Amino acid sequence: MSAAVAWDVAPAPVRVPVRPTRPHLVSVPTGRAVTTPATPLRLTRAARLALTLTVVVAAVALALALFSGGASAMVIDHSTTVQSGQTLSQIAVQQLPQLPMAEAVAQIQIANDLTGTDVHAGQTLLIPSAG
Repeated sequence: MSAAVAWDVAPAPVRVPVRPTRPHLVSVPTGRAVTTPATPLRLTRAARLALTLTVVVAAVALALALFSGGASAMVIDHSTTVQSGQTLSQIAVQQLPQLPMAEAVAQIQIANDLTGTDVHAGQTLLIPSAG
């Protein structure tokens, strides 16, 4: 084998020079059409801490307001035992005569955590003060 055959190399590819692309022209707004882009809001560590504490305090205050109201704020005057055949509206009229019947029934329901107007004989009901 001769040296010419062993070193048989293909010719190098011809490179064609590439022209650089020119940038395209872009229409830029002027006058009143120009708006500055809004910068994103960036909070520092102290601002994030203050915001978090504010939200936590508001949530705790809301929870206290929701769960502490109702019967705990009501002053109980006395209690009465339901007799056979008595209804809640009869008890309300007898025990709280200074209030309208609907309001008296509602006050007794709130004081005793009743969800309806059903009462039974022998049940003890707390009667709130009317003032």
